[in-house]
Amino acid sequence: MSITLFLITYVGIALGKVPGLVIDRVGIALLGAIAMVGFGVLSTRDAIQAIDLPTILLLYSLMIISAQLRLGGFYTWSVSRILSLLTRPRQFLLVLMAVSAVLSALLANDIVCFAFTPVLAVALIRSGMNPLPFLLGLAISSNIGSAATIIGNPQNMLIGQVGQLGFGRFIAWCAPPTLISLSVGYLMLLWFYRDKMTIGKTRPIEADPSAWPDFNAWQSAKGIGAVVLLVALFFTPVPREVSAIAIAGILLCSRKMKTRDILGLVDWHLITLFCALFIVIHGLTHTYDLRIVLDRITGWGVDLGNSATLTVLTAVLSNIFSNVPAVMLLVPFMDPVDPRQWYTLALASTFAGNLFVLGSIANLIVIEQAARLGVRISFKDHARVGVPVTLVSLIVLVGWSMI
Repeated sequence: MSITLFLITYVGIALGKVPGLVIDRVGIALLGAIAMVGFGVLSTRDAIQAIDLPTILLLYSLMIISAQLRLGGFYTWSVSRILSLLTRPRQFLLVLMAVSAVLSALLANDIVCFAFTPVLAVALIRSGMNPLPFLLGLAISSNIGSAATIIGNPQNMLIGQVGQLGFGRFIAWCAPPTLISLSVGYLMLLWFYRDKMTIGKTRPIEADPSAWPDFNAWQSAKGIGAVVLLVALFFTPVPREVSAIAIAGILLCSRKMKTRDILGLVDWHLITLFCALFIVIHGLTHTYDLRIVLDRITGWGVDLGNSATLTVLTAVLSNIFSNVPAVMLLVPFMDPVDPRQWYTLALASTFAGNLFVLGSIANLIVIEQAARLGVRISFKDHARVGVPVTLVSLIVLVGWSMI
């Protein structure tokens, strides 16, 4: 029964919908978790214990810190500071991608895209620039940049927590291929849009005031201070989730920002997805010994200890199921004493997000936000740059892992 429920859940996640219903991937995963309990595969206690609470706490805490910066207008201020470079498109694209990559490495890349896109799109339209290379640059750089640290994206948080990876060592191993891939992305955008950076035509556009929070120096300073303190604590023996939730709790003690406003920016759908997938995966491992599965896969010639094999498999699964479900599927097969496998899994699942539009939530955020302002980014527009950037990034990763 458990393997049947697991397969139904993951096929549903791959399809992204159920015919005749308006349920999405999160709902499908949640139904899979409910079914694991409802059909007696797991008890309620087993289901609750299957959830990796430290990972959930870390994810939740970082969302609160990001919410503090968003409400304080920090993201709006950050992108507005570089708009003076619009008259020099190549330099503007370089700085934009660098800023978004750094912020995505320290904060959730989804929120960076959510906050940057409307401000960036409006400025580009009003100045007669072609929005496509810059918005694609935002999506690509936020995905790539988030790969550099444990806290850059949800799948890295999971990998870092379950694999018990050190924060500093993670950066030391993952930063070089990240920087190379980011440079490749920038150069490819310059090449593909070498004669199309500007369209020479401006048009008036109304901006949504809610997308432009007023900059509050004090509230933004509190958020930045929280990030600096958090990163510093990550280099100490204090558990990451304890440091993160403590700092998030301090930020909630505010005289200006309402708790409801801060928690309203928490991505409860993503947290629900994590909890549901923990239960679904545990339902499978509770019944079947995955070591037998690993032995069978190895017998077929698929060696997950081989960097190239793991990279390709991760990239394929990430684009079938999305990166978080793919990582959860592969984590039980990782060697706990070989950190290179975990680093490769983190980078491959993140880099794979640039392949196609559906590979990353950050891509969808940029496209949907831009569409509201009349900027259409098609599947072809994204794939034209995303496919070569991803392929080169994965080649860089395999080469780096073999050094």
